[in-house]
Amino acid sequence: MPNSRPVPTVRRRRLGESLRRFRNAAGLNLDEAAAAVGWTAPKLSRIENANAHIRRGEVIALLKAYGVTDSEVFDALETLARDAGKRGWWQTYSGIVAPAYADYISLESDAESVKTFAPLLIPGLLQTAAYARETISGITMTRTPEEIAALAELRLARQAVLTRPTGPLKIWAVISEAVLHQRFAVRPSTMRDQLRRLTDCAELPNITLQVMPLASTPHPGHAGGFSLVGFPTAMPDVVMLENLMGVSYVEGGTEVSTFTDAFSRIVAAALPVDDSKALIARMEEESRP
Repeated sequence: MPNSRPVPTVRRRRLGESLRRFRNAAGLNLDEAAAAVGWTAPKLSRIENANAHIRRGEVIALLKAYGVTDSEVFDALETLARDAGKRGWWQTYSGIVAPAYADYISLESDAESVKTFAPLLIPGLLQTAAYARETISGITMTRTPEEIAALAELRLARQAVLTRPTGPLKIWAVISEAVLHQRFAVRPSTMRDQLRRLTDCAELPNITLQVMPLASTPHPGHAGGFSLVGFPTAMPDVVMLENLMGVSYVEGGTEVSTFTDAFSRIVAAALPVDDSKALIARMEEESRP
């Protein structure tokens, strides 16, 4: 039986991108780097392009050939190599979750931080169960009630990263004020409960919330929402984009830095944190019967 080609998961792509970055920093081309560890250039190229497996020992050999001495880099990339094909808890939902979305959940589970601009919906990590069900039902269009319930359940399960014992995920969310005015005719309490959830989240030390006011000045967020997923220094950050066609990623260093700069400008255009908290709390209070 022929060997199956490994699926280029987002973890494997991040590993390949990191190894390419360290090779370039060492001033080595593919032939020189491959020769340094007794490989062929095509093998190294496949690894850098996420089309081949690499063992943890091989990662160490490459990093040493590149002159890397930072133990944190060794640990981070060894972990990526070990977990590149690892199945996560979300695989339970594999029948209803697209591979790209599963990739994002794996990113989220590895991440140190997520910075997101949300012009259309409350970010998934901050949603209530009712809000998740209502919005998933409206967006997916063709899902069965059972699938919608499972997707909502999955979305809430993702929120465990906010309180994980190994270090809670840090989230910085800038939410459009228009999102906070959304109403649900069938269940009017949905948005009230969601606003209360945001108020509670805003008090957690690992969550920063800002509201982008309706009267904001023009900013890069007008081009659309995105999530910037951050990792320890040794690993490259990743940008996630989402629309009706699904999830896509921006992974190149130069391209990711564009979104980093954009988020800084979005933050500057949004209401300060305390003013944002006050606005959300006031809207929650006004929504009470």
